Amino acid sequence: MDWRTAGIVFATVFVAELGDKTQLATVLFSANRPGSRVAVFLAASAALIVACAIGVLAGSVLGRYVNPRHLTLIAGVGFIAIGAWTVWSALR
Repeated sequence: MDWRTAGIVFATVFVAELGDKTQLATVLFSANRPGSRVAVFLAASAALIVACAIGVLAGSVLGRYVNPRHLTLIAGVGFIAIGAWTVWSALR
């Protein structure tokens, strides 16, 4: 296992997930179901694992056919577009 890569991926995903809609939804579910915190944790964790597995599989397939540099560029443009759309929506 490449521990450097694992550390970079962990840190990047951890920071990206802080305060996003997934974490906020988990906070709300936990607050609304105080007796089911373990169930909320396990279900949210399983959902993130499955979502990440889909991302890894898609990335490994796309990486065979598309230059990873182009994938990075596409992802960056996508994030900028989503950010611009969010700002535009807030200002309207």
